[in-house]
Order: sequence, then structure tokens, then C-alpha cells
Amino acid sequence: MGRSSMFTFYKNAAQLKSLIILPVAFLFPLPVLILETDLPDQAARCAYVILAMAILWLTEAIPIAATALLPVFLLPMLKVMTASATCSSYITDSSMLFLGGLILAAAVEEWNLHKRIALLILKLIGSQPNLLMLGLMFTTWILSMWISNTATASMMLPIIYAVVNQLQEVHREPEQIDQQEGVTNPSFELKTTEEGAANCNATSPNQVGDIYEQVAKCNEASIRKTHTSKIAKGFSLCVAYAANIGGIATLTGTPPNLVLKDNVDKLYTANKENPPISFANWMAFAVPLSLMTLLLAWAILQIMFLSCTCCRKVDSSRKMAIRDAMQRHYNSLGRISFAEVIVGVLFILLVILWLSREPPESDGWGVLFRDKMGKIYVSDSTAAILVISLLFFLPAKRPNIFCWRNSLAGPKYTPLLTWQTVNKKVPWGIMVLLGGGFAIADASRKSKLSDWVGDQLAVFNDHELWIMNLIFCCIVTMATEVTSNTATANLLMPIMIELSKSTSSHPVYLMSSVAIACSFAFMLPAATPPNAIVFSSGYLSIPDMALTGLLMNIVAVLSLTVGINTWGKVIYDFDTIPSFMANFTRS
Repeated sequence: MGRSSMFTFYKNAAQLKSLIILPVAFLFPLPVLILETDLPDQAARCAYVILAMAILWLTEAIPIAATALLPVFLLPMLKVMTASATCSSYITDSSMLFLGGLILAAAVEEWNLHKRIALLILKLIGSQPNLLMLGLMFTTWILSMWISNTATASMMLPIIYAVVNQLQEVHREPEQIDQQEGVTNPSFELKTTEEGAANCNATSPNQVGDIYEQVAKCNEASIRKTHTSKIAKGFSLCVAYAANIGGIATLTGTPPNLVLKDNVDKLYTANKENPPISFANWMAFAVPLSLMTLLLAWAILQIMFLSCTCCRKVDSSRKMAIRDAMQRHYNSLGRISFAEVIVGVLFILLVILWLSREPPESDGWGVLFRDKMGKIYVSDSTAAILVISLLFFLPAKRPNIFCWRNSLAGPKYTPLLTWQTVNKKVPWGIMVLLGGGFAIADASRKSKLSDWVGDQLAVFNDHELWIMNLIFCCIVTMATEVTSNTATANLLMPIMIELSKSTSSHPVYLMSSVAIACSFAFMLPAATPPNAIVFSSGYLSIPDMALTGLLMNIVAVLSLTVGINTWGKVIYDFDTIPSFMANFTRS
């Protein structure tokens, strides 16, 4: 078979992937339904659905959002859960909170407020390579808390291009001088030194001196190219890592956090207790953890890609080139607009409402909406939808009223955000993916599958809880490199609930650890969209990402282990087991 024939064969096979894997996904788990097991009938049918969906999520034979729709017909047809109950799982308080965050992020992107914030920070941070890397990481980290990691990485990539291009321009000047003096081939340095030494007797001392001077210039140019290449790799990876790390700092920063919150809320509400996770206390726990991981990532990237370059003082030509690049990008945004100001004010207002609804150790504004029985009717999603509703009402341009304009002909009224813009910018597939995960989590509880899993996990009772947690985080971190972060969290949350019961531990301890570990995907381009975006820059290779990403996975898991067992224990009071867990004692 010729090379072209082989290429055609593999191309056709790839196109048929869905047709091959889809039947396998539904046939492979059939033994769960057919063979005699100790699983209850309804739990076995639920397990069949979860296994089929797990295969499809792992292989992506069909889009992962399409896979998330399968419970709508599979669960009712297999008599696991009614159609109305299944569909109601797709729209929950957590999903509406996420939707609010997505729409606000769409408004920020629409008016380029995120670019202005990013460029302002980078202008202030300086031109030293290590400080510039920190500026890129800090900017990406801040933005990825509030807008999607994908959008943040996409926005930062042109800035990386600009900085690297300016460095290359600065380095190209000595090369042009070298070419004018006769050094035209960067590889000239190796063979010329040997040939020069061999022919030394046939060459005058002045000529030998000229040769070695040219070789020294060529070596210097080669070293500069190598430094620029390593800096470009480090800058690319720092943006991807900061986007993934920043997402864990807020509940709306990444979907696995919303999966955690939804499962915790349902668990506590079903047992008539107040859910322990709020926007404020999650940030109190996750922001220090995220910041510590960010700084460790900065240290690793400096060692791997900047080496001693970060210790050198930047020459004036490079410093001016980088500053000019930042200034040109900032000037291209023009003057700050009325719309940017209003969107910024609404953004700050929403963050304040989130943080003040239920602040730690005090009453927030949520108590104003409490009934006589003590039930609070508002949540973080209430504030989110309230604020984003204003985006469709407030004007994008300063209106011609209250003497703001002297002329009678004012600007035409247009709102800050239109639904057409929302349709284009909001990734609706993520909403469906969250809903599908919520549906199978509800089905696991109602079919008693999660209870059965908890019984099987009793083997962990003899292990130290923190060691068991560390092992699970390591497994999840490696698994999420090849699977969807959201799908992984959806599959594992019910299992973590039952594991908490079997080990008589606080449910938030294991659940939050696993949810955060789902975001620690640093090794492969396909692991997360930010990884894929920076890989598309052309600066990186797979070995670059894999080696550095492996170190990052280790450091991130260790940081998580420290955080969850120190200030996390204080914030969520992991030593006090909820009353509804009292029936499950550790042997």
C-alpha cells in the first residue's frame, strides 16, 4: 500500500470514528444489564447510562455537549428517572449562576474592557523577562477568574506575539550587521572554528583574528536566538497555566467548581441543612490556593525557560521595544468609552453583591430576604441575573439628556448588550454539559447507585484520610489530561459523596479537592482550551508541554493538599461532620 493510499485509509477511518465508537459505547456496558450482579436493578440501569456516556466523553465520538443530552431519553426509557425530573436537572441554581457569569464576560469582551485591563497591568509591570512573565501570568489569572479561560488565553496570545516579535526585531539587528561583515550562516560557528584552527599556518594572524571575531559575533547571535525562543515558550506556557489556575479561584471561573457547588447544595438541601459553599467563602479558600500555585508555576517556568536570563539587566533597546509594543496595543484601543465605564461599574457591583451576600462569620444582605422560619430566598444566581439584566437596558453611549449634550441630535440608543451578541459569545454547549452531569448525578442518588458505590469504597476506611485524598487528586489530575474537566467532575462528584460517607469524613473535603484537581491539566495541548490555544502559537512542542506540565501537576497537587488541610479545614470546619452523616461511622 502506497503512502497516499495509507493516508486516505486513515483519513476515512477517522471520519468513520463516530459510526464505529457509538455502537461500541452502548454495547460494551451491556453486561451490567444482562449479567447477574449485586447491583439493584435500577442502579444497574443507571450504571449502564453512566458507562456509555463515559466512553463517549472519553473518545469524543460525538460532541461532548451532545453526549450530555443523552440522559433526556436514556434515563426515562430505562425507568431510572422520569422525563420531567431529568429535564429539570439541566437548569439549576448553579447553572443560572454560571450563565450570569458568562453573559457578564460577554459584555466585558464586547467592549474590550479585558484588553484595557491587561495592557494597563503589563505597562506597569516592567520589561525584565521574569517580571514581564509575572505580569502576563497575573493579568491572565485575574481575568480568568471572571471570564472564560478560553477567551482569556485567546486575548493574551496577540500580546505574547507582540512582545516576542519585538525581541526578535532587537536581536535581528546584530545579525544584519554580521551579514554585512560576511557572517551569513548561523551554523558557520562550528565548522569555521575547526577550519580556522586547521589552516592557521596558512593564514595571517590578522585574518585569523577576523575569523574568530566573526565567529564570536555569530555565537552571540545564536545565543540571543536561543534565549528568545525559550522566552517565547515560557511566555506561552505561563498564559495557559495562569488561565487554568485562575479559574479555580471563583465559583464561576471554571465549570468543575459549579459541578461541585450543585452537588453540595443538593446533598445538604435534601438533608434539610444549609449548603456550606458560598461565593465569598469559596474565594476565601481558593484565592490563596490559586495564588500560591501561580507563584510556584512562575518559579518553575523561570527555571525551565528563563534560567539566568531573568537575573540580567535588560538592555535599553529591548526595554524600549517592549514598551513600544505595549503602548501601541494600548493606543489602538482609543480613549476609554462610556460603555467600558458602565460595564466596569456593573462588574464591580456584581462582585460586591457576591461577596457580601453571605460573608464568613457575619450576616450579609441575603438575610433581608429571609422568612420567619429562617429560610433565605436569594442566592448568588439572584445577584448575577439582576446585574446582567441591566446590561440589556443601560445605554452603550452617553445619552443626550440632562444637559450632557448641547446639540439636539444625540447618539442613537443602543444597549450595552444585545441578545444577538450573547448568542454569539456565550458557549451554550457548556451549559448543556453541566446539565447532563447534574442529571446523571441526580440519577445516581435516586437509583441508589451512589449508595452501592459507597459500600464498595469501604476498603479505604483503613487509610489516612489526607493520604487517600492525595491519591485521588493525583489520579484525577492525570485522568483530566485526556478527558473533559467538566465530564470528569460530573462523574466523580456522586462517588466522592459516598466515599465521604464510608470514611465518615466531611463531604466538602473530598469533593472540593477532586473538583479543583479537575482543573490541573497542564501536560497536553488537548487537555484544556488554553493549552490548545498557546500550542497553536508555534512556539511550543509536545515535549515542552509534557515535561513542564508534569512538574506543574505535581506542584499543583501538593499545593492543593497543603491548602485543603490547613486554611481549608478552618474555613469549612472539616473536623465537624454534618449531622446527616452520623449514620456512617468509620470502622
